[in-house]
Amino acid sequence: MALERQVVFWVAALAVFVALLWLLSDVLLPFIAGMALAYLLDPIARRAEQFGIGRGISALIIIALVIVVLVVLVMAVAPVLVVQLGDFIEHLPGYVSKLQSLLSDPSRPWLTKLVGSNVTDDPAKSMSGLVAQASGFIGTVLAKVWSGGRAAFSLLSLLVITPVVAFYLLLDWAKVVATVDRCIPLQHRATIYGLARDIDAAIAGFVRGQAVICLVLAAFYAIGLSLAGLNFGFLIGLMTGLFSFIPFVGAGTGFLVGGIIAVAQFWPDWVSMAMVAAVFLVGQALEGYVLSPRLVGAKVGLHPVWMMFSLLAFSYLFGFAGLLIAVPLAATIGVLLRFGVRKYQQSAIYTGDSGLGPR
Repeated sequence: MALERQVVFWVAALAVFVALLWLLSDVLLPFIAGMALAYLLDPIARRAEQFGIGRGISALIIIALVIVVLVVLVMAVAPVLVVQLGDFIEHLPGYVSKLQSLLSDPSRPWLTKLVGSNVTDDPAKSMSGLVAQASGFIGTVLAKVWSGGRAAFSLLSLLVITPVVAFYLLLDWAKVVATVDRCIPLQHRATIYGLARDIDAAIAGFVRGQAVICLVLAAFYAIGLSLAGLNFGFLIGLMTGLFSFIPFVGAGTGFLVGGIIAVAQFWPDWVSMAMVAAVFLVGQALEGYVLSPRLVGAKVGLHPVWMMFSLLAFSYLFGFAGLLIAVPLAATIGVLLRFGVRKYQQSAIYTGDSGLGPR
């Protein structure tokens, strides 16, 4: 009965936590972002303490440096992105028209067979329909993601509250951990400590490693596509790298958009189109064989399918705040599920051992 009461208690606590998270999702965004920032920066603060710098001073210096770096990056990158985004929207109809003419060219019957006669018979209608569907889908997704944070906090409040929350959590991180530690049932501390270490390793390994990978890939794709002469290469490369934390989606979307622009811009210059394709191929090789094995590793245990499902599910339920907590919760659920499977395989239900010995 004691075990049953404990199970009921923790299931009820989990249900209350999820309900509160859903009810308060409109106001949680800056606090979740601050917690994530403090978690990412805590190792730096601990290292500073080893050099004799007080926790308060180190937290203040770290947060100030992060703010300065972000402001400098925004000031350096935002003007270029705004210009390229405006030009991209302005020139998009021209690219669509050129693709339509390429698809409907009767001198290439193999292309007609490849894309289908419906596209080449009425390319204007088919291409405009495709663009409209894609625009509607993107708009719906962005509206759903943004709706989670627009109710009570504007972008300005996010920028103001997040650094403050991160500073105070970074300052009192040890106290927060000690408070949580005192709430752990004594008879289960060894098990919970082990699970906490596994969860921390999964979250830290993926989030911290993937953040570095996204930044490196964003710089690589932006510079590579710009050097290849692709129009809007900086914009496409930056977005491809930053969204590469979503398995296959970031790189796939970037390759699709970059390929369409490359064909419309360079056709029939196969060398220039091959250079654009080479940038994406090298980027994927760099991510798969150099960056991910070294920075993320194989111990994280987050399957790509599970990652994609978690990102979509939590962003749908909780908006942009859900997008921020998707990876930590996915890692936590994965660790708990693996623990549950191990316990099940050790139980009499799985082994068939009733404990009564041979009959």
